[in-house]
Amino acid sequence: MEKRGKQIYAVAALLMSFISSIYSLSVTVNDVECVYEYVLYEGDTVSGNFVVVDHDIFWGSDHPGIDFTATSPGGNTVHTIKGTSGDKFEFKAPRSGMYKFCFHNPYSTPETVSFYIHVGHIPNEHDLAKDEHLDPINVKIAELREALESVTAEQRYLKARDARHRHTNESTRRRVIAYTVGEYLLLAAASTLQVAEFDKIIDEFRQLLHKCELVIKRETGAANRDANKKQERVNIT
Repeated sequence: MEKRGKQIYAVAALLMSFISSIYSLSVTVNDVECVYEYVLYEGDTVSGNFVVVDHDIFWGSDHPGIDFTATSPGGNTVHTIKGTSGDKFEFKAPRSGMYKFCFHNPYSTPETVSFYIHVGHIPNEHDLAKDEHLDPINVKIAELREALESVTAEQRYLKARDARHRHTNESTRRRVIAYTVGEYLLLAAASTLQVAEFDKIIDEFRQLLHKCELVIKRETGAANRDANKKQERVNIT
């Protein structure tokens, strides 16, 4: 009974530690934005991922991408990623303390970055030797917790990428609709101008025909008058 109680306690501890370690955030990067995370133990595994949600909407082919830098408490760069729209990272903490994770956006357009980070700690033999209450089963629990955390991190990364693709599809759909509506409006405007120009040409042609008719009538009238005069002269003679 006591053994079963320990197992239940261990599983409960695993679930509580797993749930408490899950978190993510969204960062709006105008120029440089930093996030801080405290690492309790030297040698802990710091892992995570980030995705620029709107990059397919606003970025052109010449956009250099977002830069990511992780800095140790001593001010040393422990991990860096240059010119990307999203990636994963993982490194061993060289020492305990406050770590800084910074994003640099070289363009003035604000970018929304979905950021996820996790600090994993698995007790080793040295920890077991120092703490007699640290049972090997707790080590197995920590290993299982980190395995579950790795799966969760991958799911969050894929979910963020899926959200970015949805934003891209929505943006593309809106642009296609706007382009189609604009195209129809331009076509209607061009057709209206063509009809107006055609009516103007028809009016000018009618005026020209009218002038020609008047000239022909004048010439015909003059010719008839000359013919009548000649006929009168012939009759008199």
